[in-house]
Amino acid sequence: MIRITKYWIGVASLDHVRSGVAGGFSQLCHGKEAPLKRMKPGDWLGYYSPKQALNTDEKCQRFTAIGRVKGSEIYPFAMSETFVPYRKDIDFFPDAKQVPLHAISQLEAWQKYRSSLRYGHFEIDKDFFLVLAKRMGLPMKYES
Repeated sequence: MIRITKYWIGVASLDHVRSGVAGGFSQLCHGKEAPLKRMKPGDWLGYYSPKQALNTDEKCQRFTAIGRVKGSEIYPFAMSETFVPYRKDIDFFPDAKQVPLHAISQLEAWQKYRSSLRYGHFEIDKDFFLVLAKRMGLPMKYES
C-alpha cells in the first residue's frame, strides 16, 4: 500500500520551536500525544510561532522551522516531575529562513488555513506547503 505524504503546521512559541530544532523533535499542543500520532514517517512539518516565548506577549508572527518526520515512535520526555510531554523525532532543515506571516497572508492558498492557527496542529495541502518551503529556502524536491 502506498502512503500519501501529508503536510502539517504546528503552532508554538519561538523559544519552544528553537528547543525542538536543536533537539531534533516535535512537541505539540502542550505535549499531547494525539497530534504526534497523526504525523507519519516522511510527512512534513512547518512551524508557525505567534509569540517569541510562551509566557510573554512579544509577537513573532513568523513561520520559523520546517522539517520531515523521521520515525513513527512517540515517546514521553520528563521535563519535570509533574510535566511529561510526548515527542516525535523530526529532521529539521537547519538553514530555514523565517517567513513573516504578512508575507504570505495575502495568498489565496493561506486564506483557508488562517483560522486553524488556534488549534495548534493542522494539515495543509501540498501546494501551500511548497510555497512555504520555497520561501523558507528548502533546496530539495518534494514527492508524494
